[in-house]
Order: sequence, then C-alpha cells, then structure tokens
Amino acid sequence: MSSVDILSGPAVAVRDACPEDVHAIAALYGWHVLHGRASFEEVPPTVDEMLVRMNKVADAGLPWLVALYQGVVVGYCYAGYYRPRAAYRFTLEESIYVDTSMLGRGIGSALMQALIARCEAGPWRQLIAVIGDGNNNAGSLGLHKKYGFEIAGQLRSVGYKMGDWRDTLIMQRPLNDGDWTLPE
Repeated sequence: MSSVDILSGPAVAVRDACPEDVHAIAALYGWHVLHGRASFEEVPPTVDEMLVRMNKVADAGLPWLVALYQGVVVGYCYAGYYRPRAAYRFTLEESIYVDTSMLGRGIGSALMQALIARCEAGPWRQLIAVIGDGNNNAGSLGLHKKYGFEIAGQLRSVGYKMGDWRDTLIMQRPLNDGDWTLPE
C-alpha cells in the first residue's frame, strides 16, 4: 500500500494506517462502541483484536486509512469484502469513524474521498455502507449521500443496545463502471 498522504486541508492528511496507529484507532472506536449509536458492538475490541482486524484488511489488499489532524489520528475508515462467497467478490463494505471532537471539520469527507479513490483503483464494482441507527445518524447519512450513496434498504429493530432498538440503514454506490459492464 502507498504511504503517500492525500491532503484535504492544511492540517489534515489521509494515509494508509500502520501498526503504530492501532492504539489511537482502538481508543477512537472504543468511544463509539460505548457511547455512539453507529456501532452495534457492545464491548470495545482490545488493541490486539483491532490489530488483527487491520491485518486482515491489509492481507486482503484492501484499504484501511487514517485521518491525521496536526499529526494526531482523528478518524479512520476501511473497506472489506461484503460477504465471503465468491459471487460477492466485486462488492466491498466500508466503515468510517471520526473522533467526535472533530465532527463537522471535513474529516469524514477527506476519508470518504480517499477511500472511494482507493476502491476505484481496484476491480470492485459496488460499495456498501451498513449504517447503524441510520435514521438517527444524520452525520453519517449526509456524508454517504454527499458521495453518491443511495438508500438500498432498511432493517428495522435488528439491534438492541443501550436500552433501545436500532435500525440498520443499507446504502450503496457504484464503483468504476458499476453493473453497466461485465467485470474483466
């Protein structure tokens, strides 16, 4: 993977994640697990588990990116295979998390732009977003719509966390030629 920074502003850079980022990523995601509405996990993964997840993505040749603001990790995103069966091999699922103190500063946009560009550099044709508590997650919904995702479906009350039921909103956008042409 390239280590070239993609600048989205004077103090924001997006680059490939590296093992040294794992503590910051685990802490950032841990906050979302314990306090946010997007993740359906209830126990934050350990640093070791997060490193296993990062390595699995990297070993598959897929992107895991971090956003840095003045040298500090303030967000991350990655793409993994949507499902393990062979017929899904041209479809990826993305995840994106931003430090809550940095919301509204373009961090999510910088990550999403870089992730889409990286996914379009490969053979993939569809990018899926599975947004936890989608109708109550205006920031994520708006970010995904801004980058061409459309609502493909909604699963109602499929998660129960922090004392209430939560929906999952499924969004999708084409990559490259989408389904307009056959894969090579």
